[in-house]
Formats: sequence, structure tokens, C-alpha cells
Amino acid sequence: MSSEIEKVVTILKQGGIILYPTDTVWGIGCDATNANAVQKIYKLKQRQDSKALICLVNNYSMLERHVDNVPNMAYTILDIADQPTTVIYDAPAGVAENLIAEDNTLAIRIVKHKFCEKLIKYLGRPLVSTSANISGQPTPKSFEEISEAILKGVDYVVNLQSENKNAKPSTIIKLSNKGEVKIIRE
Repeated sequence: MSSEIEKVVTILKQGGIILYPTDTVWGIGCDATNANAVQKIYKLKQRQDSKALICLVNNYSMLERHVDNVPNMAYTILDIADQPTTVIYDAPAGVAENLIAEDNTLAIRIVKHKFCEKLIKYLGRPLVSTSANISGQPTPKSFEEISEAILKGVDYVVNLQSENKNAKPSTIIKLSNKGEVKIIRE
């Protein structure tokens, strides 16, 4: 395991929050099972905790551990998606209560980004991922656009460059166990 991943895993396991590159935009993250760390992100972003955050997992197996019933449609959508796609699932399990939306759903993305995949593998848990901005402010498209308040508000800034030159947030699709599909963000 690289020293950068070791350092980040240690910080996450201690309840810290990080700023890190993802398969979309720079994200603020924490251990998705730690309610205190999740609360620190809401506070830093000045965001209502009724507005849910996204979780990253590294494979279908981890997804299935944190969603009671993954609809078959989710596998189809994720297999054909040509860009990062976040799916909102019913009945999440094994994550911090303050991550779960009022309607008992959770947005999860299977990340395809080497650093994030390794980080989640060694953490052994889902990782929170939310854009690196104060709520209501524009999403930064590069590290240079991240505000001083965010940079100073996290416990650690991952020392890696983002590979994304045209960074944009993921597509978000809501699936219900009844088979309904709704596009929330393209």
C-alpha cells in the first residue's frame, strides 16, 4: 500500500475528513460509517443534513453489502454507463444514519478511479464523496478553484493531481424497488 493511501486511511479511521480527487470532481470525504465525520462535512459545507451526500464503493460486492436489495436495473444501467453514474437506492444499510435521506434512500457510485478504488479497498468501507465547495457555491472544476475555507476545513488534502481535465459531477439516477427510474442530474 502506498504511503499516501496509508496516511489517508489512518486519518479516515480516526474520524477525519479529506479533500481528494475522484472520477468526477475534487471531493470532500470521510468514512461513510462514521456519523461524527459525516456531520463535520455537513458543517464544513454549511449544508442542511436533510440534503443527502453521495457514497463511493469500489465494487458490486460492497454495493450489495450496503443496499438491502439492488434492483436488476441498476446492474444494467451501470454496465452501459459511459460516464460516472450515481444511483439512488432504497433501503441502505451499514452506513451512518445521517447519510441516509429522509425517504430512506442513499446515493452510491461504484467508483472507477485507481486512487479511490485502492483507498476504499484498504479502508474496507464506503467513502463519502461530495463536491469541494460550500453549499450554494459553484462546483470547482479544478483544484485551483477550491476555496480557502474548504482547504483549511479538511483534516488532510490528498497529495495527488486529478486526472480529469473536464471535471463535472456524476449523472444521478434514482431507482426504486418498484422498477421506477428517474434521472435526477445529467
